[in-house]
Amino acid sequence: MTEETKSDDKRTWIEEIEVAGEELVARIKQLAADNKVKRVRIVEPDGDIALELPLTYGAIAGGAVVLAAPVLAVLGALAAFFTKVKIEVVNEEPVKEDEPAS
Repeated sequence: MTEETKSDDKRTWIEEIEVAGEELVARIKQLAADNKVKRVRIVEPDGDIALELPLTYGAIAGGAVVLAAPVLAVLGALAAFFTKVKIEVVNEEPVKEDEPAS
């Protein structure tokens, strides 16, 4: 599922990805390396948001993703409790000048 919104200067959309619990940490690291990703939400099977991680362009240093150890510990704990979790990825990119705003 993908939701999309546009403002005058940026386009924002939300993607939902379902991953197995043991893949959670690796997938979050992969998403943090993508400069379009603004925020990541980990959604429990019952629909509650378990964790919301704001990602900034400063999270990337020399190509290596830098996440704090406590965040990785929380992600590891979530992965241990759930066989599948849903990740909501909030992407953002500037609108190109030749693209019409909606």
